[in-house]
Amino acid sequence: MFFRTVSEGTFHCPQCGGDRAYRRRAGRRWFTLFFLPAIPLNRVGEAVECRTCRTRFGVSVLRAPTTQQLAAALPAGMRAAASLTLRAGDAESVEARRRAIEAVQGYGERRYDDEAVEADLSLRAEFLEEEVSLAGAQLAVEAKEWFLSQAVRVGLADGPLSDTERQALHHVAHLLGMSRAHALGVIVTTEGAAR
Repeated sequence: MFFRTVSEGTFHCPQCGGDRAYRRRAGRRWFTLFFLPAIPLNRVGEAVECRTCRTRFGVSVLRAPTTQQLAAALPAGMRAAASLTLRAGDAESVEARRRAIEAVQGYGERRYDDEAVEADLSLRAEFLEEEVSLAGAQLAVEAKEWFLSQAVRVGLADGPLSDTERQALHHVAHLLGMSRAHALGVIVTTEGAAR
């Protein structure tokens, strides 16, 4: 059996526990003549090989996000959640915008400002929803709760939550993969802490 490299890149290696370079390899059986491959036979599939530890994995390992992808998904998801929350409330409120900027900057996007808020508010809702879903897929339960509480604080910045803001926050929670009851608990707890 012989393998050839079909692509290369970076992935999260489960064996090493970090981002590593990989080779995607396709295997094929050959009929050999004096130990030289002469006639190709059947394909035996593909594998991903870590260039550091040399462990081979199934190609499904490439679905796991790298650290860099995860670092990009969280600020983008918070930008989207803040925009969805602002749209449901008073999008012109200086306090709500300031709180949205603080929330996004807290997720690592230091250059996020009022111009970026304005640009995000003009994006299609479907795009924003997808960004929240992508972030939610990367988060543990506790991190989802914190993420949602940040969106709730954006909604609370211009006063008590309106029915529209509550609906938007429940929608954000749904996109994160949280149940309605779980979301309600986070929203009520965050409201209580803000008083």
